[in-house]
Parts: sequence; structure tokens; C-alpha cells
Amino acid sequence: MTYALDCCPCEESLRLGAMTLRPVAESVPRARNWFRKFITPYNPACSVDDCALLISELVTNAVLHGRSDEPWVVRVEWFREGDSLRVEVHNQVHNPGLPENVRLRHPDADDAHGRGLLLVDSVSDSWHAGTSRFGGTVVSFRMADAWPS
Repeated sequence: MTYALDCCPCEESLRLGAMTLRPVAESVPRARNWFRKFITPYNPACSVDDCALLISELVTNAVLHGRSDEPWVVRVEWFREGDSLRVEVHNQVHNPGLPENVRLRHPDADDAHGRGLLLVDSVSDSWHAGTSRFGGTVVSFRMADAWPS
């Protein structure tokens, strides 16, 4: 399977870019790097590093928790919505998503995992989990004032 990137800055669409990744650990830094590269021309006022961190956490979660007997992918899309930036991370598995399994945890200090959504919750202005339009689950976050008026 190859990596695919879809970035369409000249379309009359709110979607600024998208990428499709294999569900492997190497996709996490690739998602960060591609996002940085393709969001930079839009000159957002929000922290690109913060967004890249949150994308890392959500792609990691998608890779770790996505399950399917069929081949599947992780899709990352980012949108401009008024003055906000919204980023979606989909685990495109070929069965219905289980968004009720996506929950904010409060791990103990010695727990090695479970802080991804805590980071998303603390850094973003809002986040949401639901059933992906592609199948599987989507988790999104929003950064307000990414393009102030």
C-alpha cells in the first residue's frame, strides 16, 4: 500500500488538505511532517506545533485501536471553518466505528499510556468523537482563532 496525499488549496472548498496513511507507527511522524508542510502556506495564527502534536496523538490512537479483518487506512483531513481550524483523524476500518470507546482517561502517574485525549482536551478549543463517514471512528479537534478577522 502506498501513502497518498490530497491537498487542494485552489478548490472552492473548506477542506485545506487531506492525507491517507497506512496504519503503522511510521505514519505518525509522516502525518506531523505533511501537516506542517501543507498548512504553512495558509499561515494560521494558531500553533502549528500544537496541531502537529495533537495529530500525532490521534493518529497513534487510530493505529493502535483500529481493528479490521480487511486492509484499512488512517485518513487525516483539515478544514478552515470561519476563523477556526478543524482537524479530523479517521480510522477507515470496514466495519462500523465504536465512538463510545473513545473516552477521556485520567491515568495514574505511573501509567505509560492514556494521555492522548487529555492532551487534545487541554490544547484544543474542543474535540469530538463519532462514527466516521468512511466507516470506523473519527476523532476531531478544533483550534479557534486560527485565522482571526
